[in-house]
Order: sequence, then structure tokens, then C-alpha cells
Amino acid sequence: MDIEDQSRNRAYELFGMDIPVGTFEGLAAIHRHIFSGVFDFAGEIRNKNIAKGGFRFASALYLKTALSEIDKMPETDFDAIISKYVEMNIAHPFFEGNGRAMRIWLDMMLKTRLKLCVDWSKIDKFDYLSAMERSPVNSLEIKTLLKSALTSDINNREIFIKGIDQSYYYESEN
Repeated sequence: MDIEDQSRNRAYELFGMDIPVGTFEGLAAIHRHIFSGVFDFAGEIRNKNIAKGGFRFASALYLKTALSEIDKMPETDFDAIISKYVEMNIAHPFFEGNGRAMRIWLDMMLKTRLKLCVDWSKIDKFDYLSAMERSPVNSLEIKTLLKSALTSDINNREIFIKGIDQSYYYESEN
């Protein structure tokens, strides 16, 4: 079994697990569960600056403060939850695996707070990545895209599994 399959199978195990919702602690627990045995730094805050496609994520020097502020953000409605998700993406607290862990984290927040989750199989990879790339400037596009794929079928393991598979596809080179 290769590393990607190993982490994907560990992600499948998260369905129904009790994880703190909407906090960095919860995100770290998700990351640790998925990537334990894959990355030495699973669940650990990065200590170096990182960038992707010319975008610099939050400075490692201020990352703990940023994460503390994100923890305090409200989760009262869809827009607030997506704003929190966007801020966590800007923080990008881990060296690798942020997107995969954060999409699960987002679904856990939506499920707990709104009794909804995203059916990721309904969201095109390039539409999603483009919207996320623009979200630090304007989050309306990602909010519209995610809202269009919401489902109340939150206890459907098949939707969860398809979401994990789609999440791994988003991160692939294809």
C-alpha cells in the first residue's frame, strides 16, 4: 500500500469519530490521524514559512497567534463557517496535507453546527482550486460554490467516502 492509499484509508476512519469541532486542536487531531506514519510532523504546527503558486501562507513566526484568533471566529451560520475555513487555509498550519485535513474539518463544523455537509463529488476540481486561490481577497466565489453542493444527508458514509476521494483528487497532479 502506498503512502497516499495509507493516508486515504486513515481518512475514511474519521467518519463518525468524535473530534473537537472548529478548533485548531480538532484540525490537528484530523491531520495527525490521517498522516500519522506518513509524515513525521503529522498534527504539528509548521515552524518554517511556506508558499504555493506565489502565495505566501501565514508567517510561521505568527502562526500560533493566528490559529488562536481563528479558533475564536464564530461558527453561527454558513458564511461564518466558510470565513473561518478560508482563514485556516490562509494560515496553512502544516507543511503538507492542509487541504485534505481542512476539508474534513470544514465538513465536521457544518455537520455539527448546521446539520449539513458538502457533497464534494459535485464540485469540479478546477472550480474549487480557483475559488480557494481567490478566497483571501473575496470569499463570495467559494461560498457560492460550496453552498451549491450542500446536503443534509450527513450520516451517509458513502458521501463521506466520495468526499475523501474527491479531496485526494483535488491534490493530485491530474
